[in-house]
Amino acid sequence: MAVHNTPIKPLRILILGGTGFIGPHQVEYALSRGHTVTLFNRGVTNPTLFPKVEKLIGDRNAPGGYKALDGRTWDVVIDNPVQVPRWVREAGAVLAPNVGKYVFVSTLSTYKNRGKIGISEADVDQLNAPSAPDATEKDASYGERKVRGEMDAKATFGENKTLIVRPGLIVGPGDLTDRFSYWPIRVEQGGEMLAPGTPDDPVAFIDQRDLTEFIVRLCEADATGTYNVVGPQYGLTMSEMLYGCKAVTTSDTRFTWVDADFLLARKLRPYADLPVWMPPRGNSAGWARMNISKAVQAGLTFRPLAQTARDTLTYFHQQSPERQAQLKAGLAPEKEQQVLAEWRARAGR
Repeated sequence: MAVHNTPIKPLRILILGGTGFIGPHQVEYALSRGHTVTLFNRGVTNPTLFPKVEKLIGDRNAPGGYKALDGRTWDVVIDNPVQVPRWVREAGAVLAPNVGKYVFVSTLSTYKNRGKIGISEADVDQLNAPSAPDATEKDASYGERKVRGEMDAKATFGENKTLIVRPGLIVGPGDLTDRFSYWPIRVEQGGEMLAPGTPDDPVAFIDQRDLTEFIVRLCEADATGTYNVVGPQYGLTMSEMLYGCKAVTTSDTRFTWVDADFLLARKLRPYADLPVWMPPRGNSAGWARMNISKAVQAGLTFRPLAQTARDTLTYFHQQSPERQAQLKAGLAPEKEQQVLAEWRARAGR
């Protein structure tokens, strides 16, 4: 039975974080489903959100940072912002005896070898080597730290009380990284636009609202185990993404497809200078072709690309002029035009 068809039992939910990118919609969705929500964070990011929701203040990097949680009980703890493994153990030292379930938001970067198409949760041989227990951002990769976090979650809370969600690239309104936003923003500007690789190159991402709603529904179903969470379900190509973004604008954008080797020779970085996109070959052949059947069967749903693109643009246009002028991912306009000119010259155009 799909998760979203499960009868709703009101839950007491503690969200560690809750006011950053994926938190606000998660809180709103949980409240709309009749759950009671408590937030635990430093009180720095968007502190005025949810004035009627209980807020506990603590700094996970400070001694005694979890004191506000002492003696409290919850049905579910959702841990959104873990960056270092010790956060899991330290939270567990306070919470494990008093909570029914711990939800660890991990990442598909836990999979080191993306050469295999259709990697599933069962492919443990594909995982990054776990980092040392006290690894920091300087000591280990993001994926390695998340693998250790998953291990520590199971060891601390118990496998029968641990739910692990591995999202892919998280996109949508509220994103501050511009890793997806660059594309609808650039499409909206119009003119000739560099499109990387081939029109059929696969891409994958998850709208933060689809991710957070799925997490809440998994909690309602008392689910445990591990889920790959990315989409869309039917698969998506680079051309479908770009034309889908164009469909929500009135731009005159013309896409010029530039060969992957040509781009790589100019040291343009997939997933950074050219976000979302990764050449589907070698160790990246399965990058955007993960097996998500387990999550889909459990009720993962996907809103239309048009809604994600439109809402992303709306959010972007609500930001300050200074913020709009400084995209954090994608090609700078002058660099894009330089590469396009070189591509045309090579083609004798």
